[in-house]
Amino acid sequence: MGRPTEIVLYQAEWCPYCARVRKKLTDLLLDYKNVNVPRDHALRREVADVSGQTSIPVLVDGDVILDDDDEIIPYLEQRYGRETKASA
Repeated sequence: MGRPTEIVLYQAEWCPYCARVRKKLTDLLLDYKNVNVPRDHALRREVADVSGQTSIPVLVDGDVILDDDDEIIPYLEQRYGRETKASA
C-alpha cells in the first residue's frame, strides 16, 4: 500500500515518458490518480484544461502542475523522496 497523495497523472500506457513518471511514483510508493488520455491530441481536452497544452505526461499535485518528465521526476524526488529514505 502506498502513501496517499493528491497527485493526478495524465498519461498514456504507450508513452515512454509517462512510463518513467509511473516508475518513479511506484519507486516512491506513492498513491495517485491515473488518467489515461486519448492518442489524438485534439481529444485531450481534460489535459488542455488543466495544463494549457496537450502533451503528456502532466502531473498535478495540488497547485503544482508539471508537463515534462524531466521536471516531474526531480520534483517527485525532492517533494516525496526524503520521506521514503527516512522510513527505510
